[in-house]
Amino acid sequence: MRYFKERPLLLLSLICIAIFIPHLDALWVNVMEARNFVTAREMLQDSNWLLTTLNGEPRYQKPPLPTWLSAGSALLFGVKSVFAMRIPAAIITIVLILISYTFTKKLTGNTRYAFISSLILATSFFIVFSGRNGQWDIFTHGFMMAAIYQFYLFFSTPEKKYQRILLAALFFGCSFMSKGPVSLYALLLPFLIAYGFVFKFKKGTKSVLPILLFFIVALLVSGWWHLYTYVYDTKMVLATTAKETANWTSYNIRPFYYYWSFFTQSGIWCIPAFIALLYPYLKDKVFFKKGYQFTLLWTLCSVFLLSIIPEKKSRYLLPVLIPLALNTGFYIEYLFRRFTNITDRKEIIPVYFNFGLIGLIGLVFPVIGYSFLKDLSGIAWPWFAVLSIVLFLIGVFICLQLIQKKIERVFYATIVFIVSLVCFGMPLSKAVFQNEDYKSFTELKQWEVKNNIPVYEFAYFTPEIIWEYGGSIPVIFNQNQTTTLPKEKTFGVLVGGDNQEKLKQAFKEYTIEKVARYDINPSKASNKSYNGRLWRDLFLVSTK
Repeated sequence: MRYFKERPLLLLSLICIAIFIPHLDALWVNVMEARNFVTAREMLQDSNWLLTTLNGEPRYQKPPLPTWLSAGSALLFGVKSVFAMRIPAAIITIVLILISYTFTKKLTGNTRYAFISSLILATSFFIVFSGRNGQWDIFTHGFMMAAIYQFYLFFSTPEKKYQRILLAALFFGCSFMSKGPVSLYALLLPFLIAYGFVFKFKKGTKSVLPILLFFIVALLVSGWWHLYTYVYDTKMVLATTAKETANWTSYNIRPFYYYWSFFTQSGIWCIPAFIALLYPYLKDKVFFKKGYQFTLLWTLCSVFLLSIIPEKKSRYLLPVLIPLALNTGFYIEYLFRRFTNITDRKEIIPVYFNFGLIGLIGLVFPVIGYSFLKDLSGIAWPWFAVLSIVLFLIGVFICLQLIQKKIERVFYATIVFIVSLVCFGMPLSKAVFQNEDYKSFTELKQWEVKNNIPVYEFAYFTPEIIWEYGGSIPVIFNQNQTTTLPKEKTFGVLVGGDNQEKLKQAFKEYTIEKVARYDINPSKASNKSYNGRLWRDLFLVSTK
């Protein structure tokens, strides 16, 4: 352990690898991922690298940098591999956490605090979810965090100003090329406000030219793809832009206070994160007051700016978790120093409750877990057994160390708890599979090839189905008011929802015969989580 104690960055890297790399293909592909994965696959299959597509239709809602990275990964590991599609997100998340460590160590000069706050970031619920998921949010914030670190060096040190600002512009551009101005608004702008308020920007004309250089380079890196798509597909770009802009004020509208429970998104750190927000309580206890003020203001500014946008989703809170983890680190570092001497029950009880609850979960998991997972298939039982033993032992250890008030050991045991859940618990995610009627759309592809009969979607396509199928499926009556009638005398039509009667009306001069139902829902139709978008009936349609 002494070897790793002297090399915290190496230890942090190994912990991050253990959290974000194992069993990346364990979870089902969700709708957001499916859109991205299909677009990456079509880049490779159809060479749509710049004018990006989804099921053969233009898709310009999101810039393509993460999709390029996923397509590159698919070239190495296979275009059908979920692991290949998700590994770039895992890597950028690890980079984000290592940059956060380097940044906070430079900011505070405290290696232990930097290590603590980075571990909190690495194990925050929504960070773990995003880092193991093929959505593009983590890319924009990962690249922006790299830009923020270069901005910090630019503001705080006189050396290499042009080098710092060029790197900041490059990473800013990569962030913009991942999801547009999202991270500029939700992460960079709050950082600049907080940094300027707490540490002040140094005056001087020497910074004017580098800042001008930043804007030029950032604009070039950020804007060239948008200009290209506008020039070559103006009509579709304008329609997409209008729709996306309208969503900000008319889609998923939530009240201003919708994000006020933002600290709950940190998951296991929910209570420490909330306590760390109590400035009057913690301001005189932290080792670096200005640093604490900075991370607190950065967090609150980010929440405020997100709150004034009418459109709100819980996943939009992802950028808030970055400064929130850094802020929570100040509280945990304080506990490391002082917990053994704290006698005030108001301070002790939240600590015992938070970590005691984690210990209790470990203790009861073998029993509670068995009651929920008793119908596991045989191959999953070894994973469950290992997970139960490990969590039980961690639970015992946490409870014993809490009694002795050794909070540092409790904290690191909590990190091991999260790592264990990932390494031994993820394989159980598909083991709870319950849908006896499950039938993959890969079988539809095989049916199509075997019978040499083309397949069409009737009215709309579902990204998860397109991903499972392995290629594009033409839509007959598209939602953009276009109609593509099949030219073949015999063809297959996929119909979902309540469109069967519409199918009979549309092809009343044809012979229609139901062939099969394909259903990729992981749960039964009687389950509340059953998704009506994830099944289709296949009909064979022939001219009379």
